[in-house]
Amino acid sequence: MRRALGLTGLTFFGVTYMTVITVFTTYGIVNQVTGGKLPAAYIVAVVTMLFTAASYAAMVRKYPVAGSAYTYAQQSFGGGVGFLTGWVMLLDYLFIPMINFMLIGIYLNTQFPAIPVWAFTLAALLLVLLFNVLGITLVNKLNIAIIALSVVLVVVFMALAFKQYLGGDQAVGIIEPFTFGEGGIGAIASGAAVLALSFLGFDAVSTLSEEAKNPRRDIPRAIMLSTLVGGFFFILVAWAGALAFNPDWASMDQAQIDAAGTTVMDSFGASWFTSFFVAVYVAGAFGSGMTGQVSVSRILYAMGRDGMLPKPLSRLHRRFGTPIVAAVVVSIFALSALFIPFDIAAFMISFGALAAFAMVNLSVIRTYLFPKGGRNRPATAWEIVRFGVIPLIGFGLTIWLWTSLQPVTWLVGLGWLVLGVGVIVVVTRGFRKPVPKMDFSEGDPTTQQIDALGDEFPLEGERR
Repeated sequence: MRRALGLTGLTFFGVTYMTVITVFTTYGIVNQVTGGKLPAAYIVAVVTMLFTAASYAAMVRKYPVAGSAYTYAQQSFGGGVGFLTGWVMLLDYLFIPMINFMLIGIYLNTQFPAIPVWAFTLAALLLVLLFNVLGITLVNKLNIAIIALSVVLVVVFMALAFKQYLGGDQAVGIIEPFTFGEGGIGAIASGAAVLALSFLGFDAVSTLSEEAKNPRRDIPRAIMLSTLVGGFFFILVAWAGALAFNPDWASMDQAQIDAAGTTVMDSFGASWFTSFFVAVYVAGAFGSGMTGQVSVSRILYAMGRDGMLPKPLSRLHRRFGTPIVAAVVVSIFALSALFIPFDIAAFMISFGALAAFAMVNLSVIRTYLFPKGGRNRPATAWEIVRFGVIPLIGFGLTIWLWTSLQPVTWLVGLGWLVLGVGVIVVVTRGFRKPVPKMDFSEGDPTTQQIDALGDEFPLEGERR
């Protein structure tokens, strides 16, 4: 693949994937679960994600190639565990483009009710496929424009929200949105578990290791920056919205919950702003769906290259150097957006994301503290903290949120996991063959490429 992205481009990719206005993607769902305590749920989610982002940053320095959690678990625990990690992770990556296509249809339909939701959804799907075939450089340019529009929207939204709050009866205390409320910490954890999908941007950055100019240096930095910047804006926007608009979420119907963003904007009494919100939100959803398809197509590409999925998935476009077969497969799967309920898609994204996050945290511990073949020297106190304590905390927090998801999510997720085991059985011919994996042994072309990158861009303080 072509190495075209620097630190700025990678960070833009991650923030765009999360998109600042993704707060309104699950705004109604999480407010309903937490009783209007969305900002508190975001605080819990951000803390959890920062620990996990640190683990991604550590692993991408070790394996700066496409594949994300799939590659990290594979190299740490073997081909079988790696494949199942990647297989479960596919849930969130496959559903991310789908949920954005859904949202485009839902929100545009609020402005143009004569045109059915499915028509907008299908049009967005086809446009995203076209842009992704044309290449990552074009996607990067569009990302910058989308972020600029999102920032403008957020600034205007917060100005209107605080103006409405200060000029109103101030029924909600300024700190109240950050409290647990009647549902307690359990409800907040359930909401934070759903919000895991908001932070998939930092995870997605790691899938671009083979398209970054300096992956060992810039990918880890972009991962942490994306998480910090995205989390800060998520909390700020959720807080402003809670102060300005605090209805009885439990009394709303499902259609109002799905399109809660327009309900919030309508509360300002300015129709022009609602229209502006829908326009920018659709652009943001388009950008998120576009970057989402970029990421999942590269994961399918990595799995096809390793022989765990059909080889045609590793086929690149001759002119643009993009995984065209994988991109088409993702688009075909996304067609299910035409009939799957929105809330189910949101829960499934979080199930796959949290499972992958947990494995990446464990992978850091195994790779750095208990590597295959043993360590040449005892771990220092800093290494124990950096590669032991921090990822262990991240693992514990992630499992806590994972177990807070709705029961139906677990039924579908475990069914998907069983299907993944079936794929392993077929590929290994009943476990008579080893599970295919990326070979990082000495002399392998992939390793030579990575070593060459390390020579050109050594880690800070590293002598090669």
